[in-house]
Amino acid sequence: MTVDTITSRLLSEHGRTYAEEGGITLRDKPAPLYQLLVLTVLCSIRIKAGTATAAARELFRAGLRTPRAMARSDWQDRVDALGRAHYVRYDESTATALGDGAQLVLDRWHGDLRRMWEAADGRADALHDLLQEVPRIGPVGADIFCREAQAVWPQLRPFFDERACATAEDLGLPHTPHDLGGLVPPDDHAKLAAALVRVGLSKSAAKELQAA
Repeated sequence: MTVDTITSRLLSEHGRTYAEEGGITLRDKPAPLYQLLVLTVLCSIRIKAGTATAAARELFRAGLRTPRAMARSDWQDRVDALGRAHYVRYDESTATALGDGAQLVLDRWHGDLRRMWEAADGRADALHDLLQEVPRIGPVGADIFCREAQAVWPQLRPFFDERACATAEDLGLPHTPHDLGGLVPPDDHAKLAAALVRVGLSKSAAKELQAA
């Protein structure tokens, strides 16, 4: 199977971004960017991605789509929303982290994560550091946010973290961010990054592509 064929299969079979799965129509606007931050917090612990995206949908269904709404919400309501998605064991600590993180976004960034991006001056490494000031988000979480945010912040492209690059190498693809970015149009970088991560997390999907 050629590189082009593998890449095409990755996009067609696994190229759904996690933002899409979490019910986020990602745009360069305050609310959807904050929703991506919420999803990032939810994904930043050892829990299945499907559970994290389901938890995001429950929070958004409860009206917690902006930092102001999240900060003003009752802690128990956040716990209950997480519980409906079976986001267990971490529901109480995550409910606290979401409330504290929302307040930080309001206080420091005036509710608009575009200000964070401006403060990073278009540098992925600077954005990576600023994201880790948000409760619960560490290096892996910062990678998640950047992988997805490159869909609306072109200066981040191409962003392929170590996990995506490692999967690409296993599949026999070019495995540096620059070379991976050259496989698809820039608008598809986020989808390819998500596809590589999904395949890396799925033994069966990885075996199928490797066998082919």
